[in-house]
Amino acid sequence: MSSLSTSEAPDDSRSSAAADARRSASAAAHAAAVKRRERAAQWHLLFIAVVVLGPLVIYPLVRLVLLSLTGPHGLSLQAYAAFFGNPETRGVVGTTLWILFISAGLASLLGVALASLLFFKPFPGARMVTRFLELFVAFPSFLVAFTLIFLYGSQGSVSIGLQRLFHLQAPPLDFLFGIGGVILAEVVFYAPFVVRPTLASFATLDMRLVEAARSLGAHGWMVAYKVILPLAWPGIAAGTILCFLLTLNEFGILLVLGSAHLITLPVAIYSSATVDLDLPTAAAGAVVMLIMSLSLYALYRQVNRRKVKGADHGR
Repeated sequence: MSSLSTSEAPDDSRSSAAADARRSASAAAHAAAVKRRERAAQWHLLFIAVVVLGPLVIYPLVRLVLLSLTGPHGLSLQAYAAFFGNPETRGVVGTTLWILFISAGLASLLGVALASLLFFKPFPGARMVTRFLELFVAFPSFLVAFTLIFLYGSQGSVSIGLQRLFHLQAPPLDFLFGIGGVILAEVVFYAPFVVRPTLASFATLDMRLVEAARSLGAHGWMVAYKVILPLAWPGIAAGTILCFLLTLNEFGILLVLGSAHLITLPVAIYSSATVDLDLPTAAAGAVVMLIMSLSLYALYRQVNRRKVKGADHGR
C-alpha cells in the first residue's frame, strides 16, 4: 500500500503542474488578446480623430480660435476688445439671455407637462402623440417658423378666418415678426426635446412607491412633489439643460421671425461676418458662444451621467 501511494503522488503532482501550466498559458493568451484589442481600439480612435474629427471638427475650431486672435500685426486680443467694447454687445447678450430663459423655461415646463400627461394619464392616441413628438424633433426649426406664419401670420389661414368671422377691417393677429413670434416658435419646437428624456426618466420609476403614497392619502400634487420629482429629477434636468443648449444656438427661427430690433448673439455673429465683413470680431463672438455652449453641454453630461447611475442603482 505504501508503494502504491508513493507512485500515485508524483502523478498527481505532474497533473497539477500541467493544469497550472495550462491555466497560465490561457491567462497569458487572454491578456495578449486584451492588449491586441486595446491597441486596435487605440488605432481606431486615432483614425477617427485624424480622418473624421480632424478636418471636420478640430481644424475648424482651431482656425476659429486663431482667427479670433488675429490682429493687423499678428496675434492680438483686438477682436475680443472690439466685441466686448461695442456698446451694443451688452444689449445683444441681454436679449439673447432673456429670450433663452423665457423660451427654454416655457418649453421645459410644457415638455414636462406633456410627458406627465402621456405617462400618468394615458388617453386613446397617446402612443401616436408620443411618436409624433419623436418625429417632430427631426424637423428643421425654420419649418416651424414658416408653419406659424402660414397659420397665424397677418395673411395666415387662422388670421384671415377670424377676420372674416368677426367682420374685422384688418387681420387680428399680427405678433409673429418679433419677440412674441420667436418665443412661440421656440417653445413649440423645443418642448418635444424635453418630453423624451422626461418619459425615459418616468419609465424607471418604481410605481409601487407612487401607489404607496396614494394609499397613504397623498393627493396628486403631493405625490408629484414628494415622490415623483425627487426620483425623476435627473432626467427632467437633463432634458431641460438640453433644451437650453439647443435654444441658445437657435438661428433659423430668429432669421425668419426676428425683426431688425431683435438681435441676438447668433444673429450678431452672422451680421458681423456677412454684412460688416469683420471676420475676427465674428470669430471672437463665436468663441464666446462656443464657451457658453460647451459649459451647458458639460453640465448636461454630468446630469445625464447621474441619471444613468441612478437607473443602474434602481435595477
